Amino acid sequence: MALPGESAAEAAAVLASSLESVLGSRANANRAFEILERLQAEDEEVILCAVRTCSRLFGALLERGELFVGQLPDEEASLQEGYSAEDKYKVWMRHRYNSCINCLVELMSHESFQVQELVLSTLMKFVDLEAKHPLMKAEWKGKICFPRELLKLVVASLIPVEADSSLLISQFQQYLEYDDVRFFAMKAVADNIGHVMQRMKEAPPPVYQQNVFSLISSISVPSRESEIANFLVKQAGNYEEWKVSKLKEHRLAFERMWLGFLKHKLPSSLYRKVLVILHDSILPHMNEPTLLIDFLTAAYDIGGAISLLALNGLFILIHQHNLEYPDFYKKLYSLIDPSIFHVKYRARFFSLADLFLSSSHLPAYLVAAFIKRLSRLALTAPPQALLMVIPFLCNLLRRHPACKVLVHRPSGPADLLEDPYVMDAEEPSESRALESSLWELQTLQNHYYPDVAKAAAAINQSLSLLEDDITELLDLSASELFDKELKKKTPTVPLEFEQVRGLFGQKNDIFAEHFLLE
Repeated sequence: MALPGESAAEAAAVLASSLESVLGSRANANRAFEILERLQAEDEEVILCAVRTCSRLFGALLERGELFVGQLPDEEASLQEGYSAEDKYKVWMRHRYNSCINCLVELMSHESFQVQELVLSTLMKFVDLEAKHPLMKAEWKGKICFPRELLKLVVASLIPVEADSSLLISQFQQYLEYDDVRFFAMKAVADNIGHVMQRMKEAPPPVYQQNVFSLISSISVPSRESEIANFLVKQAGNYEEWKVSKLKEHRLAFERMWLGFLKHKLPSSLYRKVLVILHDSILPHMNEPTLLIDFLTAAYDIGGAISLLALNGLFILIHQHNLEYPDFYKKLYSLIDPSIFHVKYRARFFSLADLFLSSSHLPAYLVAAFIKRLSRLALTAPPQALLMVIPFLCNLLRRHPACKVLVHRPSGPADLLEDPYVMDAEEPSESRALESSLWELQTLQNHYYPDVAKAAAAINQSLSLLEDDITELLDLSASELFDKELKKKTPTVPLEFEQVRGLFGQKNDIFAEHFLLE
């Protein structure tokens, strides 16, 4: 440990002297303990100085080749006969290097982010140096070796079980640009998840799951094998024979990592974050996207916003991977409730619903049920949602002419009491929507917002064959409507009247002095 009462300046002087002595002569190797002791100091400045000193010391030893290479023997065993003085020194110093690594890993959870950041960069410097000067013998043809065990320790430190490490993970992302670092980081995360889940008996803390998500959501796999060319390992070797250069291997590691994470129950907030990125950041990079069928169907059955977000992934599996989901439209129908106009995922839902209801092979009763349900809910929807929903309904009527009977039915119901439509029916086929009419849209023609009334009046005329473009209306917000109204220029109307002065009409009363009406 650092000496009691030792100042940061004194510690820096000792560290500088120790570094010079150890690198200057092997006879002073024991002074390495003076450096390692100060990694456990309480003063932050002393720790920072000790970390920098360790970086210079062991960085130089790695470059010089003064650390033992191969399976490290026990420190006491190395002192026995059979080892040369050179080997004994290298074994001893390799043990000091391992002690340094262990101390740095502990400091990754230090309360100071400055310490964490410096330790991370130091450990990754050692990863780089070990890649250039391997401490283990190569495992692949071409003498290419990667310090996987060291990277495992770094990854494990980035995803602690109890502390939020999202800020430190953001600093680690720069190293994920290297294809080999990213590959072995994915394998390390998958192993770590399995270990933690087993230890926690399938109930990991939400903080750990959030840390894992912060890390793996920043990992993206190249789309083509030719893009895999940026390696941290710069040794001469046949990269084509190295499995890290294969796109299929990257996708397998990516797939194993995500499947290991998603097979355990997630908090609702994390469920949403996963589903938001799943369709474009996860599914396209998997060897077998169909392995996520169970996850997506389970998410789709949860209800609410989670079901809405699961639609994107399900659509990809249905459209591109021949997923059969018999109750898909029944579930989609049940998702349409009053909240659909207020959730922040409204645009995504309606853009996908527009796709799902575009097929001309859908039965008329099914489309009519969707039209009626949306029309009924439109009676209480906000104006910004109505300006999107009404053109959406008109497009459905254009695509499915059999549903126009809902508009052209003079003897149909005129209000809620006469309407045969069963709003609470779970099955669209039992809703009796085709027996009803769109009296709701006629009601909206008297809406307080003029643009809504104008949009609803479109059904009074024959609908054109060309569909309305609702793309720009999907994200329409209330603030945009307010801004639009404020920018309107109203004409000035000439009025002739006598301006009132005073509270009771008398010009000179006491109230006129304080309550002058301009």
